Amino acid sequence: MEILSLLGDGMLVAIQPLNLMLILVGVTLGLFIGAMPGLGSVNGVAILLPVTFLVPPGSAIIFLAAIYYGAMYGGAISSITLGIPGASTAVATTFDGRPLAMMGKARLALVAAAVGSFVGGTVSNILFTGFAPLLATVALSFGPPEIFALMLLAFATFVGLGGDDIAKTVFSICFGLVLATVGFDQISGAPRLVLFDLNGFLGGISFLVLAIGVYGIGEMLWTIESTRGEITKTDADISARGILEDVGESARKGWKGMSIGSFLGFFVGVLPAAGATPASLMSYAITKMSSRRPEEFGKGHVGGVAAPEAGNNSASTGSMLPMLTLGIPGSPTTAILLGGMVIWGLTPGPRLFVDQADFVWGLIGSFYVSNAFALLVNLSFIPLFIWVLRMPFTTLAPLIFVLSVVGGYAAMQDMFDIWLLLVFGFGAFFLRKFDYPLAPAVLAIVLGPIAEPTLRQSLLLSSGDPMIFFSRPISAPIMVVAIILIVMPAFKYLRPRRKRAAR
Repeated sequence: MEILSLLGDGMLVAIQPLNLMLILVGVTLGLFIGAMPGLGSVNGVAILLPVTFLVPPGSAIIFLAAIYYGAMYGGAISSITLGIPGASTAVATTFDGRPLAMMGKARLALVAAAVGSFVGGTVSNILFTGFAPLLATVALSFGPPEIFALMLLAFATFVGLGGDDIAKTVFSICFGLVLATVGFDQISGAPRLVLFDLNGFLGGISFLVLAIGVYGIGEMLWTIESTRGEITKTDADISARGILEDVGESARKGWKGMSIGSFLGFFVGVLPAAGATPASLMSYAITKMSSRRPEEFGKGHVGGVAAPEAGNNSASTGSMLPMLTLGIPGSPTTAILLGGMVIWGLTPGPRLFVDQADFVWGLIGSFYVSNAFALLVNLSFIPLFIWVLRMPFTTLAPLIFVLSVVGGYAAMQDMFDIWLLLVFGFGAFFLRKFDYPLAPAVLAIVLGPIAEPTLRQSLLLSSGDPMIFFSRPISAPIMVVAIILIVMPAFKYLRPRRKRAAR
């Protein structure tokens, strides 16, 4: 009852006229910031941070948190309409969102993304409100062995993302892991795989550049090749009644993905080493593995849109928890928010809930209000987003190319990234022609930089003894489940061969 009372007080703070206006402006700005390839919540919050010095500290953090919320919603827009991930957190949404759009079901995909985001945000807000101190303690108990075990569990789901050809899937995973090792070694500092002594490789390969190249340029080339240059466009109804019908269909067909993404995303978001991108990818993979018809994923399944969107929104709230309770940012965006709080004289940590209770509960109350506003704003702009799809592809193709190049350049403002983007785009096109799955490679380059250092740190702690992963109470069960999931596809692959050999 005390928590409900505090939450009620926080809601009253959130709906004050100034805060309410800032929430509405923040989620709207965040929606379009998230939809622009190359921007995302990190750049949006960083760019608008100086503006917040015009308002009180509590209102300032509410405004920035609203931008964060809106950007999580907005990342799916360009993923669905153009096939270009607005941010790394929306890459998994592209897997099924873009096929749905090409089937004339862009409205359903956009609604599913909005509903999934809302459900993920609501569940994570409830978990945040009720279990903040407990979950912060659990997050502290995750050391390198536990985080590596969690990453191995994510890798174990990769085989299910690649279809029936296990050999091609393993090749795709290994290729992604190789790309993830390019640049300076995180532990020793030595340069690795710096091809042709090009300095551009020293900083590693940007995941955003890879994602835009594969799903922007690569998708554009594939569409041009498959349509043979014909003028094509995607039709979609934009009536309000149709949008409301799709809300029900999204909930009916995507409830499992939303449930998985909401709970898994929040837990992964709480871990300081993870974040919204791994959460969305893992939510997609596990939803596909648990589906009765996994073969429909990647071809336009509503659950394939709802799951990652629920996952990344839930993780964004989860990443706030270690920032507020421990002073440890759970994502790059929350690191910027942490810096803003310090500037405003607010000290994150356990004492924050006691010394600045009005601020904390006002912020938590704003999570609920921002989540509701983001849903309404997103649904209201769906007709505008679908208008893009009504353009002929001969018009869309140059637009996609320009947005891809601008998005790839915007992150680091380095021309080397543009050349990499084009290489990845053409490479993805040819790999797709030879039926190599792209999703496992993309997922591997996301989790590789997390898995490798935690593996090496764990082995350093145990003097090279791998049993450290099986002797700790949290990492051991995760490792066992991961190993089972890795072995299961091998049995499925070998069973038909045994039957043929018996004949």
